[in-house]
Amino acid sequence: MRFLLAVIALLGSTNSVTAFAPINHHHHNPTQQINTALAAKGGKLSVRPIGIGSCAPSTVITNADMEAVHDTSDEWIRTRTGIEQRRVLVHEGTRNIIGTDGEETETPETLRTLGIEAAKNALEMAGKSPSDIDLVICATSSPDDLFGDAPSIASAIGIEAGKCVAFDLTAACSGFLFGIVTASQFLTNGASQNALVLGADALTRWVDWDDRNSCILFGDGAGAMVLTRSDENEGLTGSEDGFGILGYAMHSNGAGYKDLNCIYKGEPKKISTPGEGTVVEDGSYDSMGMNGRKVYSFATREVPTVLEEALEQAGISVDEVDHLLLHQANIRIMETVASRLGMPMEKVITNLYKYGNTSAASIPLALDEAVRSGRVKKGDVIACAGFGAGLSWGAAILKWG
Repeated sequence: MRFLLAVIALLGSTNSVTAFAPINHHHHNPTQQINTALAAKGGKLSVRPIGIGSCAPSTVITNADMEAVHDTSDEWIRTRTGIEQRRVLVHEGTRNIIGTDGEETETPETLRTLGIEAAKNALEMAGKSPSDIDLVICATSSPDDLFGDAPSIASAIGIEAGKCVAFDLTAACSGFLFGIVTASQFLTNGASQNALVLGADALTRWVDWDDRNSCILFGDGAGAMVLTRSDENEGLTGSEDGFGILGYAMHSNGAGYKDLNCIYKGEPKKISTPGEGTVVEDGSYDSMGMNGRKVYSFATREVPTVLEEALEQAGISVDEVDHLLLHQANIRIMETVASRLGMPMEKVITNLYKYGNTSAASIPLALDEAVRSGRVKKGDVIACAGFGAGLSWGAAILKWG
């Protein structure tokens, strides 16, 4: 269902171009590996990003805390990753929430409740009520509910049953970027008027806490963006043209899935069917596996290229970009990408040091802080890129507001 809805959106808009890399068929050698790379690109979309919100767990684990867990140090972690602390969801954790009646109540702190708070914050900034939203997409690889968190989040923020479509989208650390492009197709082709796109992940549930090299990297969090369809000339003034996504490019290559994954791991369970019985499985997943060197090489190679592709689709140059916002994975990746694009680090938006790698949540978490602090202003051009498991990677050029 998730895939079908996304395909309908991508194919429904005349403003998008979907291209599939050719598959190399070798009839005389059936064992030869095929080209698994896919791509989708497009130019301006008539949508505007008008609200952003975020929420992170209340529990903080600092690098100094990690020194008690592993043979590591704050200096070792900071210099190799740029991370100083991370926020994590804990077992039976709670947080205080202020309700619509103004009363503060203690509620369970889960990925879903983080998403609810992020969504409320984004709606408030956008000046939209829940009844205005007719599309909700939750980009996540680690939902509280295996069947998807988007519908329950939509209900929790007050969207009336049957008044919107809500579904999860799984694209790992590229998820939020893929999500806003997918939502923009629904908006541009007239299927929806206002969309709420969330990026939310809790990968600390799936890291191997005995592995020093991976457990230091990840944190949990949620972010949300409100996008609205731009009707031609409606409410636009001055230099505004209604285009909030100027260009985009997205790619995936399944041949690289082995370098970053979280694989299903079932445990045998015998049930007493007639005869000798039947062995089925109790479902679970293994800890996340990552080849750090290969992922680093992949990111520093592909991210500058996909950003250049998106800029070409937008018809603008690097010099016209006000801010560079990358998935918050590693400060060295950000430095390398900025250098290869010829952009100064002063233009790079980052809060990695406070949150760690929050997967699909990292871009909206960082953008929320940049907008609320006044760093990102209405009309600013932001070059965004996400990359991660799949392998998947993509970029979009946004004009804020």
